[in-house]
Amino acid sequence: MKIYQKQTFKDSIKIYLDIRMLRILLLGIISGFPWVLIGSSLSLWLKEEGLSRSTIGWAGLIFAVYAFNYLWAPLIDRVRIPWLTNKVGHRRGWIIVMQLIILLSLVLWNFVDPTANLGLVITIGLIIAIASATQDITVDALRIEQVGKNEGKSMQAGAAMAVVGWWTGYKLGGVISLNSAEFFQNAGFENYWQLTFLILGIIIIACNIALMFVHEPLLTDRQKAQRKTDKMFQKKLGQSNFLTKSAAWMSGTIAGPIISFFKKNGFKIALGILGFVFLFKIGEAFLGRMSIIFYKEIGFSKTDIAIYSKGLGWITTVVFTLLGGLFAIRSGVIKAMFVSGILMASTNVLFSLLAWSGKSEWLFAIAVIFDDMAAAFATVAFVAFISMLVDRTYTATQYALLASIGTAGRTTLAASSGAMVDWLNGDWGIFFILTAVMVIPSLIFLYIIKKDIKLSEK
Repeated sequence: MKIYQKQTFKDSIKIYLDIRMLRILLLGIISGFPWVLIGSSLSLWLKEEGLSRSTIGWAGLIFAVYAFNYLWAPLIDRVRIPWLTNKVGHRRGWIIVMQLIILLSLVLWNFVDPTANLGLVITIGLIIAIASATQDITVDALRIEQVGKNEGKSMQAGAAMAVVGWWTGYKLGGVISLNSAEFFQNAGFENYWQLTFLILGIIIIACNIALMFVHEPLLTDRQKAQRKTDKMFQKKLGQSNFLTKSAAWMSGTIAGPIISFFKKNGFKIALGILGFVFLFKIGEAFLGRMSIIFYKEIGFSKTDIAIYSKGLGWITTVVFTLLGGLFAIRSGVIKAMFVSGILMASTNVLFSLLAWSGKSEWLFAIAVIFDDMAAAFATVAFVAFISMLVDRTYTATQYALLASIGTAGRTTLAASSGAMVDWLNGDWGIFFILTAVMVIPSLIFLYIIKKDIKLSEK
């Protein structure tokens, strides 16, 4: 009988030194940065143009495209970009195209006045969101494919590095965004936000350069498996002609990933997984959507927000993400999900204390540190969890499906966050208490299904 020897702490640390982890870090940065553009930057831009909390909150509905990117994820798994696919690979080709669309959108924002053309501003933001959501499909697939399907520990470490990268792109991008806006504003430029978006475009170019250091094989077993599925559907259709071949291709592309997911997990457990994924991070999303508005209303400047929420937040997020990854590696991803859920609920209460005490830099710093700690633990566990569920034949599609369902809860419901604050007559303390209890239903789902979930954690 083979005796399982628990991995030492030193061995756990060594996993992070794998060169693949650096590549995953770069992919995370590429994925996280666009959220700066349509998140805090867009929200603060609209706020400083005099738009209401409710309007800003509803503008956040553009994030809903992340909840539905699984609809076109099958095409991203199958469709090749002319010329680019042969030159740089299937995944990288798609990323480059989406990055160029985001860059062009930033240039267009430079010529728009949000007070006169709010609809156009939101439309361009929607284009950025669609491009970013499409980019995320292939970024996540390429990240997962950097690690072998039976390397459970490496997958958890990779999840941690992906989260570190994502927060690096988001937080440091936010630092650059806020400080650039403050600089141009103090210099007397009326269109300081538009100029800031041009500066952020330089980061897009840097991201494309960094992408070239991420390895991607030009030929994979995935393509063979996909063609095998197509043949199975064509056999069921009978005749072999253009129409049946097209129908088989579409059936294999769309239905194949869904059938695979439910067949692997069983119908009831699959539904339980989807319920948990949908509910897990709703409270965090409500808090995140309104956080920068809250900071501004209680008296913090853009520089203060950049230092505490973005700069300090990035440091704490990186540290606790790596620690969260180690915790997941050593204790298991399921236990890590429970711990992180409790942490998220607990730390949201700190923002209630900040709301009731008024402007306090030390309490602001404490709230940010603990919130980022909880978010780091939760995100790395969540990413590892869904990464270990996917079938490598349909990496992009299945990950996008699970991530989209999680995003659906965060974006569609959290769009009402501004309206909720208004309904509470601006009582931020009660608002944050409500966000704290939103995690409970998801943990109930996880408890029910935890014994039947099969994950490779070797």
